[in-house]
Formats: sequence, C-alpha cells, structure tokens
Amino acid sequence: MKKLLFTALLALSGMVVGSHATAQQVVGAQAGAKIEFSKDVHDYGNVKYGGNGVCTFTFKNTGTEPLIISQAKGSCGCTVPEWTTDPIAPGETGTITVKYNTEKVGPINKNVTVMSNATNEPTKVLKITGNVAPAPEGTSPVNNTGAPTIGQ
Repeated sequence: MKKLLFTALLALSGMVVGSHATAQQVVGAQAGAKIEFSKDVHDYGNVKYGGNGVCTFTFKNTGTEPLIISQAKGSCGCTVPEWTTDPIAPGETGTITVKYNTEKVGPINKNVTVMSNATNEPTKVLKITGNVAPAPEGTSPVNNTGAPTIGQ
C-alpha cells in the first residue's frame, strides 16, 4: 500500500512540474516579433499592357518585440518589391509595395519572398497573379518568358 501511495505521489508531482515547464515554454514561444498580412495574394485581374502594375501588401506586428523585414525579393526581374525598412513596433503596421512590369504580355504568376525576424513566419511568400492584355498595334511586346510574342 505504501508503495502504491508513493508511486501515485511521484506521478502527481511529475505532472505538476511538467505542466509548469509547459507554461514557461508557451510564454517563451509567444515572445518576439510576429507578422500578420492582411492578404498574401494579390490578383491584378486583367490589366492593360503598360498599365498600373503596383500593388501593396499590408502587414502588422502582432508580437511583443520590434519586427524587422531584412529582405523582400521578387521571383524575377519583372517583380520589384519595396518595403518598410524601419523596425515595426508591436501593434504597428508596415507595407510591401510590389511593382510588376506590365509590358510583359500574358499570365502573371509571380512570388515575392519576405524574410524577417518574425517568430511565426520568418520567411513568407506573397503571390501576385493576373493577366496582361495584348499590346496595342504598333508595339513590340515581350511575353513573360522574355521571348518576343509570336505574330508581333
């Protein structure tokens, strides 16, 4: 009987210590910068040749430490991001503005990879989609592969 009581007390004390360690781990996991985007895909829809290829992704630091975007890189030279370079305080917002070259005819399916000190998503991939309409008569468009468009 004493062995059974001793074993039960030992098991109970292990659960209390274990739950305390788990609580500390949870608190530690919540500390730091966190990034939350209002959207992670922008669909241009059908855009005119040479039209406005600018879109903006807004994000918020929902963490407890300043958020720093260290880099944002487009998947090709036709997708150029600019971003907030100053640290974003907890609760504050920042932006990543992407300029797509709309003189490239055809479908848009590009990525922007964002790197930061966020604990929840240190690397985040944003997407842009859509379609650039054919060029007006008399122009020499380039399709998204970089080759001249057939029949132009």
